[in-house]
Amino acid sequence: MKKTILVILFALFMVIEVVKADYIFGEPTNLGPTINSSVEDGGPCISSSGLELYFYSFLEGWANPTMRVATRETTEDPWGETLVFEAPLKSLTAPSLSADGLSLYFDSDQPGGSGGTDICVSTRKSVSDPWGAPVNLGPSVNSSALDMAASVSADGLELYFGSLRPGGSGDWDIYVTTRTNPSEPWSTAVNLGPAVNSVAYDGHPCISPDGLSLFITSTRSGGYGDWDIWMTRRVTRDDNWGIPVNLGPNFNTSAGEAEVSLSSDGRTLYFSDWWIPHTNGHGKQDLWQVSIDPVVDLNGDGIVDGADLSIIADHWGTDNSLCDIGPMPWGDGVVNVQDLIIIAEYLSPAGPEEINVNENDDGGQIELEQGQILVVTLESNPTTGYSWQQVENQLPYLEQQGQPDFISSQKGGPPIVGAGGWEVFRFKAISSGKMNLQLVYRRPWEEGVEPANTFSLNVLIN
Repeated sequence: MKKTILVILFALFMVIEVVKADYIFGEPTNLGPTINSSVEDGGPCISSSGLELYFYSFLEGWANPTMRVATRETTEDPWGETLVFEAPLKSLTAPSLSADGLSLYFDSDQPGGSGGTDICVSTRKSVSDPWGAPVNLGPSVNSSALDMAASVSADGLELYFGSLRPGGSGDWDIYVTTRTNPSEPWSTAVNLGPAVNSVAYDGHPCISPDGLSLFITSTRSGGYGDWDIWMTRRVTRDDNWGIPVNLGPNFNTSAGEAEVSLSSDGRTLYFSDWWIPHTNGHGKQDLWQVSIDPVVDLNGDGIVDGADLSIIADHWGTDNSLCDIGPMPWGDGVVNVQDLIIIAEYLSPAGPEEINVNENDDGGQIELEQGQILVVTLESNPTTGYSWQQVENQLPYLEQQGQPDFISSQKGGPPIVGAGGWEVFRFKAISSGKMNLQLVYRRPWEEGVEPANTFSLNVLIN
C-alpha cells in the first residue's frame, strides 16, 4: 500500500506579512529526565556527529551554572547519562562546538577578560582528548559590556554572538566576527545592522550548517510570547541577511523559546523553553527537540512518487523554492541532485509491481498479472505539436492511470527551445485476457494524416 504523506504548509509570520516555507515543523518533544533536571537547563549544542549534546544547568543556583555533556552510541539511541565538566570549564554557559569537534566556544566571567561576560574558547587535539584551558577571544571580539552566546559556522570562519555594547539598534544586538582561515585571529566584530537587529532583545544566534540561515532569539514585536525564535536568510555567503521572520505559532508559544542548535543535516532543531505548554516538562526550563521536514509532496496528491520527481525535472537548474528541498530543508538556491537525494528518502513504498517497456519493445509481447502496472516510455517532443495517444480499444483489460508524464531531456542551464524528452504512460492490468496495445505519435488536429510513429505491444494478462 502506498504511504500517505500528510503535508501541511507551514506559515511564517512577521507582523501582518505571511511567508510560506517549503518545510514544516514536527511536534516538539522533551529530551526527558536523562537530560533535563528539576531546575533550569539551557543552551543546547548538538555536535556535527549528533552523538554529543552540550548544555548547561543551574544545578547549584543561578550564580553557579554547570556545563554538562550527554553522549549516545548512534543517533537512533537514547541519550546516556550526562557528565559534568570539571573546573575551569565547569561554571560556563552557552556552548558552541565547531564542526570538527575540536573547539568549544562559551561564555565566561573569569577575571582578566574585557568585561562582565566574555566569549572564550577551549580546544582539544582529538575528540578523545580532554579540553584545554579557556582562552579569551580578546578585544577584537569582546567588549567592556556583556558578550555571550556565540555560534561558530561549519567552516570555522564566522562567529556570531549577542552583545549589550553601545552603538547598536537597541537592547542586545547580534554581531559577527570573521577570519580568512581557522589559524588566523578573529577580526573586529561587526553589528549585523537594523535589517536583523531590532530595538528589543536580539541574541543567542545559531548559524545553520550551510551558512545560509541564522536563527535568533528575540523579544521584538510581532511574536507570540516572551522570547521567540526568528530566522533570517541570505542567498549566498556573500549576500546580506534578509529581514527576520517569526517561526510562527505552531512553534513559538506563550512560553519563552530560545537558544537554538541545529543538527548537521538541518533536520532537527534543539532549543530551550520555559514552561512550554505542549506538555509537562521536568523543570522550570527544559531542553526540547523538533524535526524540520521538507515538503516533498510537490503536487499535493497525498503521495510522493514519479509525478513529484517529474516536477523537480521540470524545474531543474532553477531556484524554484517548491523543488529546492536539499541538502537542508530550506534548500540551497538551485534545483539539482541534492533535491533528488532528499525526495528519494520519501518515495512511497512500491505499490503494484511495475513492468517497464520502451521503443525497443515495439511489436513484441509481454505477460502481466492482474494488478500489475505496465509502464510505457516513448521518446517525444511536444514543442513540435506531436504527442503519443492510445488507439481506442473496447477490450477492458488495461486501464490507463491518469495522463502521461513528460520527462524533459534538458538537465539544467538556460531553456533550450525544442528540447525533447519522454512521455511515460501507465496502464493497470484489471482483468485477464489478451489484447494489442497501440499508441500513435501524431498531431491531434491533423485528421486523416499518417502518424509520424507507432508503437504496438501484444499483452497477455493472466
